[in-house]
Amino acid sequence: MKPLHTRDITLGQDTLFDAWLYSMLMDNNLAYSLNPHLIASQEQLDFMVQREKQGVYLPCSDATFALLGEKDRKGELQKQYNRAWRIICRLICESISDHATRSRIFQFCRLRFCQYTAQRTLLPSRLVKRMTDLVLKQSFSPMEDPWIEKRRQAVRKHHALMQSPEFQEVLDSVSCDCQNQRISHIREYLNGLEIIRLFCLTLMARKWEDNPPDKELLRETLTKAELAAGEVLSLFTAGDKPKQIILYLADADGSTYFDLMSIQALISMGHKVIYAVKEDFHFYAPTLADLSNDALLEKQLGNAKILHQASISKNALLRELKANDLLIISDGTRERLNLYRVSVTFARAWKEADVIVSHGWRACDILLGTSFEFTRDIICFWQDTQGFHITLRKQAASSHKFSERDIKEQAGLIIQTMRNAHKEKRAVIFYSCIIGSLPGQTSQAIELATTFVEHLRKKLDNVLIINPAEHFIAGMDGDDLMYMWEIVQRSGEIDVWRFQSSADIEQSFALLGRKVPQAWSGKDATYSTGCTKEMHIALDVQKSNPEMQIIGPDPKLFFRRGEYGVGKYFDASIKKA
Repeated sequence: MKPLHTRDITLGQDTLFDAWLYSMLMDNNLAYSLNPHLIASQEQLDFMVQREKQGVYLPCSDATFALLGEKDRKGELQKQYNRAWRIICRLICESISDHATRSRIFQFCRLRFCQYTAQRTLLPSRLVKRMTDLVLKQSFSPMEDPWIEKRRQAVRKHHALMQSPEFQEVLDSVSCDCQNQRISHIREYLNGLEIIRLFCLTLMARKWEDNPPDKELLRETLTKAELAAGEVLSLFTAGDKPKQIILYLADADGSTYFDLMSIQALISMGHKVIYAVKEDFHFYAPTLADLSNDALLEKQLGNAKILHQASISKNALLRELKANDLLIISDGTRERLNLYRVSVTFARAWKEADVIVSHGWRACDILLGTSFEFTRDIICFWQDTQGFHITLRKQAASSHKFSERDIKEQAGLIIQTMRNAHKEKRAVIFYSCIIGSLPGQTSQAIELATTFVEHLRKKLDNVLIINPAEHFIAGMDGDDLMYMWEIVQRSGEIDVWRFQSSADIEQSFALLGRKVPQAWSGKDATYSTGCTKEMHIALDVQKSNPEMQIIGPDPKLFFRRGEYGVGKYFDASIKKA
């Protein structure tokens, strides 16, 4: 039986539903096992979505999920499919001038549309993406963007709109009694006024670019937005709260100029902002190329840093955030917000952010319309026939962000233990061992490491042995732990850095009175991507601390491993020759 809410989707309860779900995930190309290089792993998805065990996240609202499988050809699902078809027809008509080519592509797309929608399991947003690919690949070179000039014109129109005296007069007007008010309260009020007005202009950008409002309509629209804002904006404007890292999501509404004005206002309040745009063409949504090649946008960007990497490490992202108030990234997609298809860089930006800011009905439908909870606070604002709306969706109660300060404090406690040992004339040994390189055997790995370290403590006199298996912190994922341990490892307090050998593992099983299972036979630290990264660090530390001894397998045997798995406790891959 099909669940009513997406958060209730689980596997193993109903074989018929399981089969339907697998089929639906395949139809939408969301099955990780079939395409692991394009689809986010569960660990990466957990950076963003708070899932229950065995829960299956879908990148759509509960309402859309309820429609999937619907057989009614006149129902709501068909209306959404028909809307997708109209979008594709517009793309064909406005982008392809040659009549014969246009007719051929139109007929081909109509055939594919009927095939894609026949099973009625395809998400409407995925239908738009798939049909868009068909048009682009048949009529444009890989570097062409059929909508680039439309977006540039929108930027120029919005710039001209902001330069008009009427706009400036209304936007700068303030009608509040500032007598007997503290300066800090006045500043918070003005900050809130500015940001809500800019948010409102962001939503009205497309509507007003060709039909600018008169002063009265502009003032009335902004006033209604101010009244609707309520207490939501205190998350940004309250002077007594810590400054935020904000992930700001672009929308496909051509409002890039006002996005950047809003972002600069947030930065002026002391916040840091990561602006997530699209990887490539998605109608009016801004792309990395837009922000690099448009003079008006470049001026709005100021000293922003554009990150082109699809995958960035936690360390590198934190370094960039320290050095820059504004980072520009791609979400890695050419479609409506789809957390299954976003880049590693986007997922890590979400994880490091304090709040997500999203506008427009498209993303809001996905972020507010689902019963799934998310790992960060989300502020959504949108405009409909009822007017301006803004709402805060709190992060899941069970979700916790380990800030850089939290992680450094944990690392500091371990470092202080090491320093105390040195004061007592004890040597410090750090033990790098396999913890999660065998998926599903993390508990076994911890038992082996703990058993062997206890054995060493009995054999060796006057030493402190740091065993990472004894310092697991609930809620920390692999990224957080590796970041914490790198701080410890680069402290200069390690005298002997020992890497787990196959002999260590064999002795651990012997101490436990068991034979070595096949899964552990021949394993050592070279099997672990985490240990491989630590060997790089150890060799780097040894350059500045030549007295530090490195014991274990030959360093050359480590460097066959790939990057550490995103959010995992285990390996990503071995590099292929």
